[in-house]
Amino acid sequence: MLRLAAFAVASALAAGAAGPLPPLPPLSRLLAAPDRLTILVADTGNPLADGEYRLECDPPGGNHPRAEDACARLEALAREGKDPFAPEPKNQLCTMQDGGRATARITGTWHGHRVESRFRRTNGCEIRRWNDLEPVLPRGRS
Repeated sequence: MLRLAAFAVASALAAGAAGPLPPLPPLSRLLAAPDRLTILVADTGNPLADGEYRLECDPPGGNHPRAEDACARLEALAREGKDPFAPEPKNQLCTMQDGGRATARITGTWHGHRVESRFRRTNGCEIRRWNDLEPVLPRGRS
C-alpha cells in the first residue's frame, strides 16, 4: 500500500515537472474529414507548374511541390477569417488586366468543408485572388 502511494506521488510530480499538456483541438475538428485537396493547374506557360497535385495538411503531404508552405498559407488565411476558396463577388469592379491563360481547379476537403473552386487570371480581381493563394497555386504568369 505504501509503495502504491509513493508511486502515485512520484507520477504526479513527474507529470507536473513535464508541464501542462497542450490543448486539444475542438472535437469537431478531430472528427472532420482530413484536409485533402486536388489541384489541377493548366496553361501557366511553365510546363513544370502545370499538372495535377495532391495536397494534404495536418501533417503536410501529398505530391504538391511546396506542401508545407501551401498548408501554412491556408492556415494563415483561416486565422484571418478568410475563405481562400470563395469566388469573387458578382458585380465587383475589377481592372481589365489580362493575367494570361492560366487556370486552376481545386477540389476536396478543407477544415471539414467540401471544396470545389476554380481560378483564372482574366482580370485584376481574379489575378489578386490567384496571387493570394500562392504557393497553393503556382505563380500564374504565362
